[in-house]
Amino acid sequence: MILHFFDVVFVLGALYLAGSVFELEYLKFSVHNPLYTLFLIVYLNVFGIIFELYNLQVASSEYLVLKSILLTVSTTVLVYLLTPFISPVLPSNRLQILVFFLVFFLILVLWRLFYVRFLASTRFIQNAVLICDKEEVEELIVGLENIDPHYRIIAYVNADSIIDDYSQHDYVQHVKREDLEFFVKEKGISEIVIASKNTQGITSDLYHQLLMLLESGKVIREYTQVYESKTQRIPVQFMARDFYRFFPFSRSNHNKLYLSIVRILEVGISLIGVGVGLLLLPLLVAGNAIGNKGKLFYSQQRIGKDGQVFSILKFRTMVANAERNGAVFAVSNDVRITRFGTFLRKTRIDELPQFINILKGEMAVIGPRPERPEIVKQIAGMMPFYETRHIIKPGLTGWAQVKYSYGENIDDSLIKLQYDLYYIKHRSFYLDLNITLKTITTVLFYRGQ
Repeated sequence: MILHFFDVVFVLGALYLAGSVFELEYLKFSVHNPLYTLFLIVYLNVFGIIFELYNLQVASSEYLVLKSILLTVSTTVLVYLLTPFISPVLPSNRLQILVFFLVFFLILVLWRLFYVRFLASTRFIQNAVLICDKEEVEELIVGLENIDPHYRIIAYVNADSIIDDYSQHDYVQHVKREDLEFFVKEKGISEIVIASKNTQGITSDLYHQLLMLLESGKVIREYTQVYESKTQRIPVQFMARDFYRFFPFSRSNHNKLYLSIVRILEVGISLIGVGVGLLLLPLLVAGNAIGNKGKLFYSQQRIGKDGQVFSILKFRTMVANAERNGAVFAVSNDVRITRFGTFLRKTRIDELPQFINILKGEMAVIGPRPERPEIVKQIAGMMPFYETRHIIKPGLTGWAQVKYSYGENIDDSLIKLQYDLYYIKHRSFYLDLNITLKTITTVLFYRGQ
């Protein structure tokens, strides 16, 4: 939110200042007219999301953020210049356009470099203490690492039993129960995270300290809440018979207005997608003849909503008889994928025929990716809750696809399941828009798999 806010403030401020000082009408109109200003802000934020300007990992790296700024500013300025009625009339003096771009670009570079060097590195760090069983310390901390660069668990309190074990842990500092309140205040701890399933370890003394910390304004949260908010996944690996606590699924899954609007949008998007596919068809036929040497289209059985089987359509990307020995997971650099097939997958063009499945109502634009019956049976036998993803239609793209790499094994499927369940739990227009923008990023950066 800070990045979004100050990007807008600095850009509008710089354009106003440059326009006023150098008497550049185009720059002044951009910030004086409410309509022009509104669409400039919208373009900046939308293209910033697409080109990962608001990805915290990107925003914390000088090299990556410079690349993102260049792409964001170039696209924003180009689209803004080319949209009549919602942006100022192009100036007769074209030098103003160059100044508009340079001011836009330079102010973002200066502000974001300041953020990387003086803010991202230290000012927004959140230190937390974990209360859990000793043998789970490393697993629980690793589950949150590399997600939010500003969030760190720096110590833990052992909750194995009533008798505290004073031995140190190799992975993180151990804090004695009786020292928790002092440690939290001394180290400026932001929150206390409780992950212990053993209530005996929460002694009366520790309970009293937690109450005192809560009264002093410290945040105390349960681990699964932190895990879900930081990773944007449902922590199915920490669920047991109380799974129902984690599945208050979004009302949007049954909201007739939401579903009707989504369906209308899906039909419109699918018609456009089919049209694009028809325009590309001559090139795809030629590329397939040279690089694939076989049928262009490929059909395969997949599991849809409520466990119903349907035939998914794709442009073929693998060699003929790629699964003569049965269904297997695709892997990175899979030798079965042809050179032309690699291009189709990277650009996501191979999935264009699935717009026909969407028009037929078998799929949605956004939802969990449909899997093959054989693989569903295999994973469901090993992984609780897997078939829960079938309560909504499978999608052309989804939260798991934009947040995680290609699934190559059961462990990857578990992570993708966590993302799918998060989408089902939090399904909304906002999350759908987020997935749409990230999908565009995947295509533009050639990341499809």
